[in-house]
Amino acid sequence: MDEEYDVIVLGTGLTECILSGIMSVNGKKVLHMDRNPYYGGESSSITPLEELYKRFTLPDSPPESMGRGRDWNVDLIPKFLMANDLMGMFEKRRFRKFLVFVANFDENDPKTFEGVDPKTTTMRDVYKKFDLGQDVIDFTGHALALYRTDEYLDHACLDTINRIKLYSESLARYGKSPYLYPLYGLGELPQGFARLSAIYGGTYMLNKPVDEIVMEGGRVIGVKSEGELARCKQLICDPSYIPDRVRKAGQVIRVICILSHPIKNTNDANSCQIIIPQNQVNRNSDIYVCMISYAHNVAAQGKYIAIVSTTVETSSPETEIEPALELLEPIDQKFVAISDLYEPTDDGTESQIFASRSYDATTHFETTCNDIKDIYKRMTGSDFDFENMKRKQNDVFGEDEQ
Repeated sequence: MDEEYDVIVLGTGLTECILSGIMSVNGKKVLHMDRNPYYGGESSSITPLEELYKRFTLPDSPPESMGRGRDWNVDLIPKFLMANDLMGMFEKRRFRKFLVFVANFDENDPKTFEGVDPKTTTMRDVYKKFDLGQDVIDFTGHALALYRTDEYLDHACLDTINRIKLYSESLARYGKSPYLYPLYGLGELPQGFARLSAIYGGTYMLNKPVDEIVMEGGRVIGVKSEGELARCKQLICDPSYIPDRVRKAGQVIRVICILSHPIKNTNDANSCQIIIPQNQVNRNSDIYVCMISYAHNVAAQGKYIAIVSTTVETSSPETEIEPALELLEPIDQKFVAISDLYEPTDDGTESQIFASRSYDATTHFETTCNDIKDIYKRMTGSDFDFENMKRKQNDVFGEDEQ
């Protein structure tokens, strides 16, 4: 503890662990602490199943029909990772023409624009150009481009086109889905990035209380724990460590549902993501369903875990997610959680304290990735360069060992 570090990281959620790994690869001396005895923070995976029942203070233990408790690894906050032909999925000619336009679109080649100016033409006008109906627009904007509201419709179309291209290219990469999900749950991801940080010299301390974040002249100079002071130039943390520097930005409801069957009308898929666009259910926010199963080593044989989430808009959150819960019936057991969403009150440039945002209702990592890139830019003054990070790792391990 009694040393000087470039960066101290508090909390081992995925955002914090990824940034810890990045900073270590970039040659920074990193100390990573967590008051909990486990990795993952809010984004941890709970095992065995008995622990999940205790966490939600259910009066009963899991019934024998749930199988062995240690066969379960239940994500508290599920997220799918975008992997990196869409054509066969769609029959309608107009939508097929639209997808061909997107696939061929090159912002550096005006010959591919087909009368669309990527910097001035709105996405609403692009949809009109291809005469797409409202249901198709909802699907494209919210399930392919992963927008959470319809504000994008009146913005320049380039970002949306690039988002759809990412979805298409990711789908083409693995064939059945554009998304990836780790076996044994998302709790493996923070640990993976923690190992990356450790390889590059990062120091980890679990079960380490944080007594005080020490400031001098309005700027962080260290973290005090159990009477010792670890000094630092910059601090990264989740909102729970600095309640006086974050504000409540809303709430999210998540309902973990244990099922004995796949979701209907999904071809008995072992995993799937369902996004119910806001317009379809007269809401301001989409409703998300993430389903995984025994095939991912997160549930007992023959069992499925579906997690429903959305941004809370009323005083009756459970009523808001009924359209999604109806898709899952019958449900063996439900676990309901309503969480506050926090965001930093400043950009951290003066204090050099950089807080992450709470995990939102989405079941994909786009907003988390945006938060990571935003924090990185505020800390370093430059955009995150993934290719440069890969080159640095190759210098250490060699390309074949990645």
